[in-house]
Amino acid sequence: MLKTARRVEETKARDDRRARDGLKAALVRPPVVAAVDLGASKVTCFIMKPDGVHKGDRTLTTAGVGYVQSRGVRGGSIINLDEASEAIAQAVERAENVADLNVQSVTVATSGGALTSNRVSGRVSIGARPIADNDLARAIQHALSQIKLPGRRAAHILPIAWSVDGQGGVRDPRAMFGRQLGVELLVVSVSEAVYQTLGACVERAHLQFDGVVAAPFVSALAALEEDELDLGSVCIDMGGGSTSAAVFNSGSLVHVETVPVGGQHVTQDIARGLSTSIVGAERIKTLHGSAIASANEDREMIEAPPRGDDPGAGPVVAPRSLLKGIIAPRVEETLELLRDRLKASGAPVEPGAGLVLTGGASQLAGVREVAVRVFDRPVRLGRPRRVPHLADAASGPAFTAAAGILHRHAFGPREAVSAKALASAKLRHEPLGPHANPVAKAAAWLRDNL
Repeated sequence: MLKTARRVEETKARDDRRARDGLKAALVRPPVVAAVDLGASKVTCFIMKPDGVHKGDRTLTTAGVGYVQSRGVRGGSIINLDEASEAIAQAVERAENVADLNVQSVTVATSGGALTSNRVSGRVSIGARPIADNDLARAIQHALSQIKLPGRRAAHILPIAWSVDGQGGVRDPRAMFGRQLGVELLVVSVSEAVYQTLGACVERAHLQFDGVVAAPFVSALAALEEDELDLGSVCIDMGGGSTSAAVFNSGSLVHVETVPVGGQHVTQDIARGLSTSIVGAERIKTLHGSAIASANEDREMIEAPPRGDDPGAGPVVAPRSLLKGIIAPRVEETLELLRDRLKASGAPVEPGAGLVLTGGASQLAGVREVAVRVFDRPVRLGRPRRVPHLADAASGPAFTAAAGILHRHAFGPREAVSAKALASAKLRHEPLGPHANPVAKAAAWLRDNL
């Protein structure tokens, strides 16, 4: 009897240990990642499990994909909180059904909120000793203390380059010797009001808000090849409500630019020019639209449904050349506006840098040819790379931003301040002190991640 009782107690203790070990393993297991691309045309959700990251060949496997038509969003801004939150909830639910799991939190990609980028630099004295993590944190603190962006929230704080005693191009200065350590940072920010609205929208969909990322930045991470990142490239994300660009140089993001004009503006121009409905204009744009001239377009006629519900009204009939005459000026104007803003910003675009077009509006016929003419550079169409299993319906340029959020989570680049710190504090108008968020958490992030 005693032996039996002792055996039962040992078995129970072993089971308790296994249960505790299982709980610990569950607590430390990397979380499921959910990415939401909140666009003016559609809302997309990509879900990735922890085992979806394959570091050997740097590929990803998504567990679930869902997308719905966007509602409550116009021009990159939320105009109806209830409709936008419902669209997010539906897209996430569809992805959850495919993945057969529930997600608790999401990261949102947006090109709204008047995305801007600022380059700042900091420099600190070291002394005759090896450079340590706290020296890197002090340099970042000094750079961030110069930022004065009232009413804005930092979405990304990315080191562009380190320098030791004036010698630039240093990737990791730790353990090096020098008397002066310098850092150049890129701070990408969004409107604080837009950030708070996005958070409220996600929370109304009964999800936790993990923060915001710049759509052109994550689109570039998904679409650009390693050589393009290193040699210099410009990724242009052509969405429904806005067109934005991310400039890369020497492997780092160096500038972000956006203009509030996108594919929906082309659709509206067609609806006005042909006196048809928005739905009819979108269908005509998809089936017959082009930004360049084609043969026989003067003799080729297209039909559009009439605007309104008059049963006696016949379809609108027009030559295809009229459609091209509506589309081409808007596309050219949008790209010229973006080009001029990039020039005015002084963004360091390499002379030989190519252009990569992503986003749903980039799929319109002739856009690539117009971009070549406007920018006078080689242009290619980008799509999510290294996500080989994606179905054809979800592997086009329109899904690049959602895939890019997963790329950023899996492979970086790591940022100078953690996402949690960015989510908990905004950039202040007054200089940030050494104990203010998000600077206070920089040292811990550097120690753990750099």
